[in-house]
Amino acid sequence: MVDTVLRLEIRGRVQGVGYRASMAAQARRLGLCGWVRNRRDGSVEAVVAGPAEAVQRLVAWSNMGPPAAVVDRVQASAAEGRFEGFEQRPTA
Repeated sequence: MVDTVLRLEIRGRVQGVGYRASMAAQARRLGLCGWVRNRRDGSVEAVVAGPAEAVQRLVAWSNMGPPAAVVDRVQASAAEGRFEGFEQRPTA
């Protein structure tokens, strides 16, 4: 089975609201691999890999995020990579 790998760019009020930790927890629940990090421009960036249905469920979740988040836009694009687990990375 071929995994789907997507890069997500999430914009809105998504920093300082627990977005990264919530996304990491949701990704792990869905059995996904990859990473998430804050960007200096105020956005959140993530790369997620796994079965297509699970990736799409995380994309749907990312449009809402945790309760304190206000998501304006999620842009998804194809990506590549192989990952072990799902991690929070430092701001880039």
